[in-house]
Amino acid sequence: MAIHASTDHTPTIAAGTAIGKVALTVSSLERALAFYQGPLGLRATEQPDGSVLLGGAAGSPPLLSLFGDSSAPRRDPRQTGLFHFAILLPARRDLAVALVRLAQGGWQLDGASDHLVSEALYLTDPDGNGIEIYRDRPRTEWRHGPDGQLAMATLPLDLDSLLGELQDAPVDPVSDAQMPAGTRIGHVHLQVAELAQIEAFYAGVLGFEVMVRGYPGALFVAAGGYHHHIGLNTWHSRGGSTPPAGAVGLRAYELKLGDAAALAEVLARVDAAGIESQPAADGARLVHDPSGNGVLLTV
Repeated sequence: MAIHASTDHTPTIAAGTAIGKVALTVSSLERALAFYQGPLGLRATEQPDGSVLLGGAAGSPPLLSLFGDSSAPRRDPRQTGLFHFAILLPARRDLAVALVRLAQGGWQLDGASDHLVSEALYLTDPDGNGIEIYRDRPRTEWRHGPDGQLAMATLPLDLDSLLGELQDAPVDPVSDAQMPAGTRIGHVHLQVAELAQIEAFYAGVLGFEVMVRGYPGALFVAAGGYHHHIGLNTWHSRGGSTPPAGAVGLRAYELKLGDAAALAEVLARVDAAGIESQPAADGARLVHDPSGNGVLLTV
């Protein structure tokens, strides 16, 4: 997909832009729900179309929309698509509770990292979809390098320190059975085929700011000075193809603009760049990035 972004000025996406719910195809809803409602601690709500919405405790926005399809082609990690979606918890204690819930549920972590701006746990669901569960450090603790770019790293997470959050407030088997109110999707991380056209789309058209280039084969972009709303990497998918239609994995993720005017500005740039889009409910539009990842532009 060729991107015809304007070179007259650098576009800027609205500062209040955020990631909404992530829609996934899974091979078995029953198996997926046993995981998402159990060790992960989400609350399920069945929908009329047969899909299931998942969120934290009452008052949390929907995080995921699951569609079951036993005939869906299996996920190929060398293709483009989801690297992980990231669930942002309100407080550090919540991350410690999540760690205990996963351990008690017998679910193994893929990793645990200190990124300087955040602390994170990594795992995969039964279909191999990547998941990050994290908490942000206060922005006053974020640091920038000599080049002005945000300092991020991948260091071992101090699990003893994290679990120390529970010393004065132990896990409650009832109130801590679900992720807390205020839990939301903080970012998505995508596998892409290459980075030049991807940057042209996310920065040149949508208007995200490039926050970090320091990771080889990766790019991190954000709105409003956040560390990243979208991560993009070619680590396993460089030159890769898009998954077949209906495959297990990412269907689309919501990119929520703050208001109708902000959405209209982005849609105008999408149209000017010659990017195809499909109308969706309530004035939203579905577009695909150059690696085929679905982005639902909405408010």
